[in-house]
Amino acid sequence: MSIQCEICPHSCMIEDGHTGFCGARSNIEGQVKSTNYGRVTSLALDPIEKKPLLRFMPGSRILSVGSYGCNLRCPFCQNCKISMVDGLTAETTFISPEKLVERALELRPKGNIGLAYTYNEPLIGCEYVFDCARPAHDNGLKNVLVTNGYVCEKPLLDILPLIDAMNIDLKGFTDAFYKKLSGDLETVKRTIALSAQSCHVEVTTLIIPNENDSAQEMAALSAWLSSVNPEIPLHLSRFFPRYKYADKAPTPAETLHKLYDIAKQNLKYVYLGNL
Repeated sequence: MSIQCEICPHSCMIEDGHTGFCGARSNIEGQVKSTNYGRVTSLALDPIEKKPLLRFMPGSRILSVGSYGCNLRCPFCQNCKISMVDGLTAETTFISPEKLVERALELRPKGNIGLAYTYNEPLIGCEYVFDCARPAHDNGLKNVLVTNGYVCEKPLLDILPLIDAMNIDLKGFTDAFYKKLSGDLETVKRTIALSAQSCHVEVTTLIIPNENDSAQEMAALSAWLSSVNPEIPLHLSRFFPRYKYADKAPTPAETLHKLYDIAKQNLKYVYLGNL
């Protein structure tokens, strides 16, 4: 019997014993379960600025945790070795929510402020995020989500009360570009708008030559983001060859500077990364 997953707009109908599009949610005996629950591929104490979050507790550090799988298919993915694999090929270590929170508390003397759910798409494993975020908050820790924003409204609203800050990827600002990634622009826009009402939000756009680097697109993107809140920081990141775009040239620095000037006409905070 097939059962529908309700975490993201793919709304996968998953047959018993099979896994959905994201590679991390399976039909197990008639229930959709997160098969990447607690299966950690990456764990590091990072500067908060690396998320990137530049206007949320600057100078602090945060214990960052990632698993495997993703519900988009970006050919330029920077973390493809964990996001584009499934539970059969991912190299993981199981860490329970209790142990993760315990580790985060132990790192407080080193400047740790909490937990960041990052590296792969965390919301495809929202059960684990929820089970970690609640005790983290109970112990005075901060919770940070680094997400592509491609999530249904209900699971987003369920988790938002436990989240202190988010960095949301806004991959581009056209329906055609998001279609190439197996996503849709309107869902991500809704995620940004709803999240900005609940917690600190910063937005990142990776600028890829001849894909999402036009002046018109940046003008539209920054104008829309300003309509949500002109003080939402926008990070413009430079593309470097990676994954299926290994043969593409890096984004020219002058392109980033041009788009920065356009975005600054609408937004108070715009940052350039990886120059």
